[in-house]
Amino acid sequence: MNQPTIGVLALQGDVREHVAALAAAGADARPVRRPSELDAVDGLVIPGGESTTISKLADIFEMREPIDKRIADGMPVYGSCAGMIMLATEVLDGRADQRGFAGIDMTVRRNAFGRQVDSFEAPVEVAGVPGEPFHAVFIRAPWVERVGAAVQVIGKVTGGPAAERIVAVRQGNLLATSFHPELTGDLRVHAYFVELVRAA
Repeated sequence: MNQPTIGVLALQGDVREHVAALAAAGADARPVRRPSELDAVDGLVIPGGESTTISKLADIFEMREPIDKRIADGMPVYGSCAGMIMLATEVLDGRADQRGFAGIDMTVRRNAFGRQVDSFEAPVEVAGVPGEPFHAVFIRAPWVERVGAAVQVIGKVTGGPAAERIVAVRQGNLLATSFHPELTGDLRVHAYFVELVRAA
């Protein structure tokens, strides 16, 4: 099996954890901060962190246009938590100056789970990821309020105050979850993305 090279956008957020999880799932994983480093990867992960900060740093490091272009050209991208916000075409409760990469036709609400469940854990069944429901860790997470016709909903919260909220989606080569699989030691979501990159 060919080993895909997958970058983790290393502007801010839990970069190390994603690099480790991707490597364990069979990818050649590396941090990406510059356009030249982006050119060398087959796929990209946008990690959790602070979406407004990632947005600003994408401009400062001149990464916005190169990433937009690679997404338009079909490069697989996976965004977790803040990464999901960065991939959305519309963000509710974001900042006016916040701009993402707008790859997935969806409306995402920032910090959607509110104060009571700012950070929580819940089982989520993710379509395409075999085995028992994924033990999902949510940290001030977004959720998806609307998806376009081309977007597949692949995961919803199954119980608790956030039951039935959409927390995992896929549109073509783009994948997003509002939870943090890199923090659980369960590699199935990363393995799913590695296969997606391999297939592309």
